[in-house]
Amino acid sequence: MTSRRRASQKRFSVLDIVLRVLIAAALVIDAVVHFRLAPGYQLSAPDGIGGGNLFRIEAVAALVAAIYLLIRSSRPAYGFALLVAGAGFIAVILYRYVNVPALGPIPAMYEPVWFFEKSLSAVVEAAGAILAAIGLARFRRLRGRPESA
Repeated sequence: MTSRRRASQKRFSVLDIVLRVLIAAALVIDAVVHFRLAPGYQLSAPDGIGGGNLFRIEAVAALVAAIYLLIRSSRPAYGFALLVAGAGFIAVILYRYVNVPALGPIPAMYEPVWFFEKSLSAVVEAAGAILAAIGLARFRRLRGRPESA
């Protein structure tokens, strides 16, 4: 292995660690926001699945994705982080601008306002999704390099 290749892999490694920490931080912030907001959203359906339980599910998924990505740098880890952050971002934007009716056990959660926690959640979900997509693309490109280069 040439010194040039080792230097390139080390750069990738340091960049990968920074990327993983940033994505995990975004996911943890997302989880904290969802855990804090969950009780207020459960009031609309106290005995059903309710928005609060959906928020708790989102928070747990974000924490699992963050831990998985910190433990293991892999395509599935980046993909899971992208899925969780991207789905959260799509949901907050969808329910902000579209009055989606209740779908089976999922309650109608239309809320046509922005407030700090909701905005923070949207920003960190978008950032986490973008960074996870970059990490996934970089991981694939790194894995696709021939050994004899």
